Amino acid sequence: MVEPTPVSDLIYYQVGDHEIDHGDGIYLYDREGREYIDCASGSFNLSLGYGHPEVIQAIRDQAERLVHVTSTFQTGPVSELVRRLVDVSPPNLTKVHLKVSGGSTANEGAVKMAQLSTGRRDIVTLFRSHHGQTMLTTSMSGEAFRRAPSPAAFPGVVHVPDPYCLRCFYREHPQSCGLLCVERIGDFIEHAGSGSVACVMVEPVSGSGGNIVPPDGYFQALRQLCDDRGIVLIFDEVQTGIGRVGRMFAAEHFGVRPDIITTGKGLGGSGAQVAAILTDERLAGLGGEYHSFTHGANVLAAAAGAKTLEVIERPGFLESVREVGAHIMDRLRDAAAAHPVIGDVRGLGLMIGVELVDSRGHPDVALTQALVRRGMQHGLILRSSRYGRGNVVKIRPPLIITPGQADLLCDRFEQVLTAETT
Repeated sequence: MVEPTPVSDLIYYQVGDHEIDHGDGIYLYDREGREYIDCASGSFNLSLGYGHPEVIQAIRDQAERLVHVTSTFQTGPVSELVRRLVDVSPPNLTKVHLKVSGGSTANEGAVKMAQLSTGRRDIVTLFRSHHGQTMLTTSMSGEAFRRAPSPAAFPGVVHVPDPYCLRCFYREHPQSCGLLCVERIGDFIEHAGSGSVACVMVEPVSGSGGNIVPPDGYFQALRQLCDDRGIVLIFDEVQTGIGRVGRMFAAEHFGVRPDIITTGKGLGGSGAQVAAILTDERLAGLGGEYHSFTHGANVLAAAAGAKTLEVIERPGFLESVREVGAHIMDRLRDAAAAHPVIGDVRGLGLMIGVELVDSRGHPDVALTQALVRRGMQHGLILRSSRYGRGNVVKIRPPLIITPGQADLLCDRFEQVLTAETT
């Protein structure tokens, strides 16, 4: 008798050996009943963890009424989600485009809006940035390996150094650099592209690129540069938005009003697929024939998104995200005293990165990947930066994590460090 082909060989993309059975809150459980704290919140999209009862009930209730209808009609869940998004966004953002199916298509739509509004072409993005998986957003992302499989990249993208103070491109120091990383963007605009720049797109805290938090004043200087040159400033908040950094949007934390915010991932609460483009009035006008997708503005997903925002807006929720996140970072910084392989701990809210280094302070990618692999043995699901090519472990558990669970996470992480480095 011929043995059937393993299912893992039939799945196009690579899958691991663990078969997950169910999830609950911040935890996942495999078929053998082993428990894992998910430090990646799925794909950083489960802001309220696995099976949040209110989100699941909202999905159930809506599924009995209407799962999907063409977006040319109004529906209660879509209307509620739109109003909630406008209410929690910076005051200048008064238009919501929901006819996108994920962060990649939200980012691509934001670029189209900027190009239509300005009549210009070029897109400025940062080194190490990750803006999506479409051909355009892959071209925009600031990693050469992302573009390697494609024979041609989208023209008109200018990549500039990111504000990575620990490893400054210009070998400056934040106390004395004068924000050279913003100033030199003007030189890139003059010399590295067509000179016709429609927009600058940035992640307020880099997602895949290493959890880089820009220094004070960076975004104010970038806002001024864009204003001086008539450039649209887009915040890609697909990962940072919906409470991840302890504010509804990172724009609020940094005190800057972008012209567009894109959001997704955590907006679905417990896994619903929903994304949005938030824009100011002057950027309205891109017709549906230019950017709309079948599963955009899905009624079922909108119900989940509206409930997610309701939960996150409740008194004390975002304060807890900030407090628990600060506690985790304090614990990890304390751990650095016993583990010199920790070169830096940085982040905002529950978007935390642990940079690992060798004895010379250089990035230790091999150790980082070894820690990620060993994490499962100690009940932690870990992810690393730059799709496994980086030296930063990303700590981004669901926003509902409690102080006690945070201590358990840190205890397990220290066990992983000790096991791998001694």
